[in-house]
Amino acid sequence: MAVPGKVAAFRLPPLPTVGEIIKLFRLKAQKQLSQNFLLDLRLTDKIVKQAGELKNAHVCEVGPGPGGITRSILSAGVEQLLLIEKDPRFIPGLQMLSEAAPGKVRIVHGDVLTYKMEKAFPKHLKKNWEDEPPDIHIIGNLPFSVSTPLIIKWLENVSKKDGPFIYGRTQMTLTFQKEVAERLTANPGSKQRSRLSIMSQHLCTVEKCFIIPGQAFVPKPEVDVAVVHFTPLVQPKIQQPFELVEKVVRSVFQFRRKYCFRGIETLFPESGRLKRTEQLMMTANVDPTLRPFQLSMSQFRNLCDMYRKMCDEDPGLFVYDYREELKQKKIKHSLKTVSQPEQTEEEDQL
Repeated sequence: MAVPGKVAAFRLPPLPTVGEIIKLFRLKAQKQLSQNFLLDLRLTDKIVKQAGELKNAHVCEVGPGPGGITRSILSAGVEQLLLIEKDPRFIPGLQMLSEAAPGKVRIVHGDVLTYKMEKAFPKHLKKNWEDEPPDIHIIGNLPFSVSTPLIIKWLENVSKKDGPFIYGRTQMTLTFQKEVAERLTANPGSKQRSRLSIMSQHLCTVEKCFIIPGQAFVPKPEVDVAVVHFTPLVQPKIQQPFELVEKVVRSVFQFRRKYCFRGIETLFPESGRLKRTEQLMMTANVDPTLRPFQLSMSQFRNLCDMYRKMCDEDPGLFVYDYREELKQKKIKHSLKTVSQPEQTEEEDQL
């Protein structure tokens, strides 16, 4: 008997298990797509619980596959669930779930990297950036091959307040290889500290929730998996354009085992490189003998702020590409070495 004044919890009708769905539609994880299925509903429930209160929320699940996490999301009593699935083999099984939850599920057969997330949810859910996060969540057991490019894309969206973040500070609960999760959450001084650490932590509160052992997946991956929760910050810790921050951070970590001076050098053309590197490090108050992983967020902020100032004074500086300069040098060198024997050959013939 229902308790008076309480809305009855949504329950899915009896359905084939996820394992039976896999057999029924002859689904097989494809290694080239780095697919791994999670069949244990206790674990899928645990992942969904990390997202917070989902009752009457709007959720987008990325890469639902055979629908394990999908069931847990629906059981949490969501208002609407958008499923974005690239692999057409999974669509029939997801349609079965959609029919079991009438009016709650929308299935998109497409690639999340190109899908226009700014149109994914109703306009009335929008909140101001300074407000509490909207009642919108992104959840996904991401294939290893797509997880890093996807989180970088979404972090850029956070920085520009577009894509799924046009609605406000949309929260994300995602799975990553354990090693990637450690990079995302690494503190200064940790050997796991990397470009991902800075790019994610300067824009979001990043929490590593729990580890899922590899043997929980089918097929079993060679690594363990971690669940990570992201909440965009009201104010980024580095208040510069995403592209500038990424360029500085990428340059610093280019030679991660050497002094940070070595990586920062690559921000400048060969002509005047040493002088400008010293100038940047001095004005940013950064010790040139620190390793990249030892730098604090405030030191990265100083580097970005001072580099921005230098770019404003020299508009051509930001477009300078160290790798392109190296590439041109190699081409010139190879042309020289190719032309040298030809001259000798001509001389021999004469």
